[in-house]
This record gives sequence, structure tokens and C-alpha cells, in this order.
Amino acid sequence: MKTRRASSKELDQIDRHILRILQREGRISYVELGERVGLSTTPCMERVRRLEREKFILSYGARLNPHKLQANLLVFVEISLNTKSASIFDEFRRAAINLPHVLECHLVSGDFDYLVKARISEMASYRKLLGDILLKLPGVRESKSYIVMEEIKETLELPVPEISSGDDL
Repeated sequence: MKTRRASSKELDQIDRHILRILQREGRISYVELGERVGLSTTPCMERVRRLEREKFILSYGARLNPHKLQANLLVFVEISLNTKSASIFDEFRRAAINLPHVLECHLVSGDFDYLVKARISEMASYRKLLGDILLKLPGVRESKSYIVMEEIKETLELPVPEISSGDDL
């Protein structure tokens, strides 16, 4: 009897369990991962490789402590552009991608165009980031900043839903 293999559109419970574990414990061994999901090492490894190949798993990495690396200050900046055109959005995107202190940059809908998340060492560094870098990006008209006073939750973990019954978010 052949077991049905999940396709990229259909993950089974074991695939979902593997994804949940790997998000939290990316360095777990295949032996331990297999034991936790109820598979021997080789089938477990094959599933992980398939999940990587099908781009469910994009990469692995270490989560660093920003406070140990002089990146204590977390800021969010709303950026508004002078004009709205494909070329100015493209120019802005190309320039923002290369900024080392910018962790995230998103084109958004609403009252402003981009939302930037950055980490720097202190307020003096933030003034430099804003005045010398962000406000000089292509097409920038104005900005509005939010300095984070307390970090309540920050995670990269995505919820991996159970097999859908149609009532998920």
C-alpha cells in the first residue's frame, strides 16, 4: 500500500508539525526531529528537504540579541513620497534594500507609503539615520517616527494551522 504524499498545496499533519518545530529549533538534529514527529531519520530528512525544495522553509539562521550588539533602540518610521509612480517606488526600493540598520521596509496602503523598522544604538544614531539617510532616499517628502519604549512581543514564527476545516483566519 502506497502512502499519499503531501504536495506543496497540501501539507499533512507531520509536515505541519515539522514546520512548527523547525521554526523554534532550527538546529535540531534529524534524529530528534524524527522522534518528535514519529518518523525514522531518513523519511524525516526527506520531508525536510521537500519542504525546503518547495520553499515552505526559506532559510535557517541564528536570532541575535540586539542589546549585545549595540542595537538597543528600535524605531519605526512612516515614509511619505513626493509622487506615486512605479519608477519612484522602484528607486526607493533599490536604495532601501542596502541600508544595514533597516531590518524591514514595507510598501503599505494608507496615509503614508512605506513603513521602515530599524535598530540602532542610541538617539544620536537615530538622528543620523533619519536626517542623513532615510530623508535623503529617492522621492522622500516627509517622515513620522515611533521610538519603541518597551518591546512586548517580537517573533518570526508563523502560525502553522492544523489541516483546514474551512474556519481558519
